[in-house]
Amino acid sequence: MKRRIVIKIGSNVLTRADGKLDVTRMSALVDQVAWLRKQDIEVILVSSGAVACGRRELTVDHTLDSVEQRQLFSAVGQVKLVGLYYDLFREFNIHVGQVLTMKENFQPGEQYRNQQACMTVMLENNVLPIVNENDTVSVTELMFTDNDELSGLIAQMMKADSLILLSNIDGIYTGHPDDPASELIQTVAPYTDLSKYIQTEKSAFGRGGMHSKYHTASNVQAAGIHVIIANGTRDNILIDLIEQPESTPHTEFLT
Repeated sequence: MKRRIVIKIGSNVLTRADGKLDVTRMSALVDQVAWLRKQDIEVILVSSGAVACGRRELTVDHTLDSVEQRQLFSAVGQVKLVGLYYDLFREFNIHVGQVLTMKENFQPGEQYRNQQACMTVMLENNVLPIVNENDTVSVTELMFTDNDELSGLIAQMMKADSLILLSNIDGIYTGHPDDPASELIQTVAPYTDLSKYIQTEKSAFGRGGMHSKYHTASNVQAAGIHVIIANGTRDNILIDLIEQPESTPHTEFLT
């Protein structure tokens, strides 16, 4: 049976300092996902970046409130984002399919089963699912906390073996990551409380932060799924996590 991995790529991995999409990094991550598939690993991609794409695509000459901005930029940006993925994966003859979802689709019932069946048939037919929240209709209380939460729910729905959360830092530290005295926490046993180490600030371009990743990782770990938090801005991070995990900085939640 194939190993199945859910990979979540955060906005801070996919965007440059100016907020524009980093196509070079996106291309490098696609190369690595293609390599994983050659190792007979099934991959489900949960990708942020639609709002950042849309924001750089449009110039709006009037005031929009936060909900209108999110709806407009995500609607325009999602097309561009998936189009880029389509072009990049096509170089490897990999077919991709878009899955836009909402929090209510994870309640027990018909919508849950339909979404699960859709992604299952995609994987069975060698299509790589690219998942994102449907930001055009998901607003306020209907929204996921962020794509960390979404990726955790997808990992559980699809009975993944592992969830990899790619951030722009190496993992969870004993203090602020910029503090030389801080140490990277390499392994986390089940039911270990790390809350005293977690910084509360959000990421620059996304809605999440390390608090969100820790919360998601703990929930997914409790469901019996192995979780890794790693730095998606490192070269070849996905390959190194598979080939040389002991020498690759990351935080691993053990099961």
